[in-house]
Amino acid sequence: MAPKWRELADRLAERIRSGEYAPGQQLPHIRDLVDAGEGSKSTVHAAYKALEAEGLVTSSRGHGTVVRQQTPLKRLGIERYDKAKWRDGDEVAFIADRVASGRAYKRNDQTQTVSRIVAPTAVAAAHGLPEGAEVYARARLVKEGEQPTHTLTSYYRPEHVEGTRIVDPAPGPAGRGGGFRVLYDAGYEIDHMREELFARVPTVEEVKLLQLPPGEPVVELHRTTFTADGTVVEFAIGVHAASRFTWSYDFKVPDSSSS
Repeated sequence: MAPKWRELADRLAERIRSGEYAPGQQLPHIRDLVDAGEGSKSTVHAAYKALEAEGLVTSSRGHGTVVRQQTPLKRLGIERYDKAKWRDGDEVAFIADRVASGRAYKRNDQTQTVSRIVAPTAVAAAHGLPEGAEVYARARLVKEGEQPTHTLTSYYRPEHVEGTRIVDPAPGPAGRGGGFRVLYDAGYEIDHMREELFARVPTVEEVKLLQLPPGEPVVELHRTTFTADGTVVEFAIGVHAASRFTWSYDFKVPDSSSS
């Protein structure tokens, strides 16, 4: 015979999978389930912890226990950087992902802080800067509703962005078309990128910031953005909750024998 907490967890899991508890919806408070005769406080708590370990809910101070979005966002590859989206329109990269996923968004789903700092070693190397050189760090936290999906911190050489909207810490993208449009208007049109991805265990701070369930890894992204003459105009580090994205790449297959 299964423990009472397991029976309760299974009943709640079925209600989540059936859609009775929808993604983003808060489950009843523990006290409410206790009062409804679902078990003791420790029984309900154990059931909620089991649901969290199984990836069905997230729990955080101030938000309670919330049903997780079960369909991951598409994280586009090449298409998210289409110049027509940000140069001619206002569809910055994180919005392109939402549109492709059929999901709602608000521009202030992205918050940010901007600071001028001594370049970390990896950033200095990417930009070809000497030790002790300063860069602008534009750190963003992106959410879907109340749930964080990822962070992205872009690092820029001061001479490329000084006095532009990129160093404005107001929430949301850096004006119409975002940061790539700002660089374009400043004479630094992006031409090609290199992206590197790897999975790892999150730090304690990342678990808290991204509201990660126990045991969930993160995917770290390193993006280097170049102009046509090879100038690096942005080096970015993103940290993504692994279960909240599918990574989608569509590209032409090369044939080096013809070049």
